[in-house]
Amino acid sequence: MSKTIMWFRKDLRLDDNTAFNKMLEDSHDTEELICLFQLNPLQFLEDSYNHDAFFYTLSTFYEHAKTNNIELHFLYGNVEEKFAELKNAFQDWNTVYFNKDERGFGRERDQIMTTFFEKNQIQVCSFQDSHIHGVEEIKKPTGESYKVFTPYFRKWLTMPKRMYQRTTKNDRSFKKLKHPLFDEGKKHFNQIVEKIELPFDYECGEVAAEAYLKEFIKSHLHNYQKGRDYPFSNQTSKLSRFLRTGELSIRKVWYALNAEPDSDGRQTFISELCWRDFYNMIYFENPKQKTQEIKEKYRQLQWSYNRESFERWKEGKTGFPIVDAGMRQLNQTGWMHNRLRMIVASFLTKDLMIDWRMGEEYFQQKLIDYDAASNIGGWQWAASTGTDAVPYFRIFNPTTQSEKFDPHGEFIRQFIPELKDVPNKYIHEPSKMPAELQNAINVSMGEDYPDPIVDHSKIRSEILAFFKTASS
Repeated sequence: MSKTIMWFRKDLRLDDNTAFNKMLEDSHDTEELICLFQLNPLQFLEDSYNHDAFFYTLSTFYEHAKTNNIELHFLYGNVEEKFAELKNAFQDWNTVYFNKDERGFGRERDQIMTTFFEKNQIQVCSFQDSHIHGVEEIKKPTGESYKVFTPYFRKWLTMPKRMYQRTTKNDRSFKKLKHPLFDEGKKHFNQIVEKIELPFDYECGEVAAEAYLKEFIKSHLHNYQKGRDYPFSNQTSKLSRFLRTGELSIRKVWYALNAEPDSDGRQTFISELCWRDFYNMIYFENPKQKTQEIKEKYRQLQWSYNRESFERWKEGKTGFPIVDAGMRQLNQTGWMHNRLRMIVASFLTKDLMIDWRMGEEYFQQKLIDYDAASNIGGWQWAASTGTDAVPYFRIFNPTTQSEKFDPHGEFIRQFIPELKDVPNKYIHEPSKMPAELQNAINVSMGEDYPDPIVDHSKIRSEILAFFKTASS
């Protein structure tokens, strides 16, 4: 009996899983179907929310698969070595299905493994599953890739979209195979899961993902254009973490949106899905962008590496309430509102002039929805070093951003309890409170809450000079 392997990665669902569906469609009763997840220590980011959230999701998927009569097996170690051992163990293994990664570490791994499979006469069936459009699908008429979002978006809207395909109930038997390789892999998987420590509730899995999608469309979609910028209103979709792990099909999201009547909110959310594809393409075109500025002229910028300032930014102790509330939300929940991601990234790179890579790496550790392409793209946008980035002379004013998007300080008070009794008049700039008012509400600026770490009013001239030296 020949063996076929379904190699799961960041596609932790059974419904509308392109590779899984195709395997079921292509297989016949004489084939033995094996579902597999490869644990590669090179990809672990231990002691991070990112790591723990992913493996908690993987453990949920493992249990979900079992309820569908599917046993998920594990390999642990160097990917090429372990698959070579697997081929030696199962000489009748002749086909592998997987949803490919199009950029970063995953792309390099897939290139190496495709060569390995072909050398070992294993047929490769790989598919683009994670995005609405793949990295090479949207091109200029000249065949070149886009560097600016707006024309990319216009072209993206005209392109036909792949259909959502609900996976039919599986009546195939995915047997549990006994083998030392799988025993070792399961042992390591259990050890990883036992060490998970998330200091917050974390819902995950296909069922939770679909519930979040339905609730967002029902309650928030059509007001999304206005509501998305206000962190206290809780009107963002919260779908990014489900898309990151593949618990939710991007095609299911697309067709759910298109079943709704048109509105500004719907159009705005569709543009966000396109940004996701755009940044995925940009990472493909600029494979060094995690460590290198996309704009070559800014690769010699002399960024600051002030550890004290960086630590205060990380801890939410800069003296700018909206920045600090955003960072504390990240540290406490593993997530941060998108408007705040822009504000805190701008503050780190423009007000403190600290290397954007330090901020990107910290987000990688803390975000439960970390997606390399979107996160790196967002940081290079804020630092004005990326493609279609904010111009370097546009600098977010944290105080005016706070006044505009948290006018009554509700979000600030939620995450900075030291300021809970500060009147609205001073909530955005508490350092300006008169001493008698500080005494009256029993809070001391500079002690209970820090004074501003930097004078924002002087930043503009400094940042202009900073970037002009790189441009000259």
